[in-house]
Amino acid sequence: MTLVSDPLTDVELDVTYLSATIGAVIHGLDVRHLDEPTVAAIRRLWVERRVVFFPAQHLTPEKHVAFAARFGEPTEGHPVIPGIDGNPQVFEIDYTAAGELYATYGDIASYERGVAWHTDVTFVRRPPLGSILRAVHVPDHGGDTLWSDQVAAYRSLSPALQGFLEGLTAVHDGTRQFQGILDLVGEGRWEGEAFTALEPVEHPVVRTHPESGEKILFVNPGFTSRIKELALPESDALLAHLYAHSVKPEHTVRYHWGAGDIGFWDNRSTQHAVAGDFGDAHRVIQRVTLRGDEPR
Repeated sequence: MTLVSDPLTDVELDVTYLSATIGAVIHGLDVRHLDEPTVAAIRRLWVERRVVFFPAQHLTPEKHVAFAARFGEPTEGHPVIPGIDGNPQVFEIDYTAAGELYATYGDIASYERGVAWHTDVTFVRRPPLGSILRAVHVPDHGGDTLWSDQVAAYRSLSPALQGFLEGLTAVHDGTRQFQGILDLVGEGRWEGEAFTALEPVEHPVVRTHPESGEKILFVNPGFTSRIKELALPESDALLAHLYAHSVKPEHTVRYHWGAGDIGFWDNRSTQHAVAGDFGDAHRVIQRVTLRGDEPR
């Protein structure tokens, strides 16, 4: 563990770094009781490390939402899938309820209960700023979540490819995964607005982080369907290369959950995936999502 002093607030955080560029565990805090300087210090570390963890917090759904609200505006838990009863801002995935999960996620999910690499909800005009995940029930083994650092992925591309990508636009589309469930529930909602159909949106292939100014590779295999300026075979080939490059081991971190742990990731600068290696064990997670901005 390392004591990290925030230069703007003089707050010291007890931190374990999980890799050279991505991931940090913050020890010794009760996230229900944070003063403003500590919130500011956490936010700066979060932007820098992409995903941070707070062990054994054991929050209620209400406290989960309250913690999230310290860092932004909680929005609907998911544009299409309803939140838990009484709290639409909390999105629950119970991997024991396999049929519902597979129907919801379509070919993002597999019968091994894993969820493939993706960035949350990039198929809307303003994708989430970040998400706060709470481990409600975790298996004794397996069920880890992995994140990739999309800033590091961009930086490790050749300068020539970086320059080429900065002039491109990606189409993001959630129809394949979620239009079926949207038809069943009748209406989705995002940022307070109702909709009945999912329309593709366009985002830059390389976006700029609005807080750090860093450049981010902003495509993901979950929802990016093609690159607008390229012929489809060219687009498919380039995206396949970028997807593989993004999740090289040196760009990723893997976290093994304990009950009550909180994981808070920057959705603007990461992808994530769930390892489907926990068999028939019970795994329940809940997520609160923060309203984001339009990628530029």
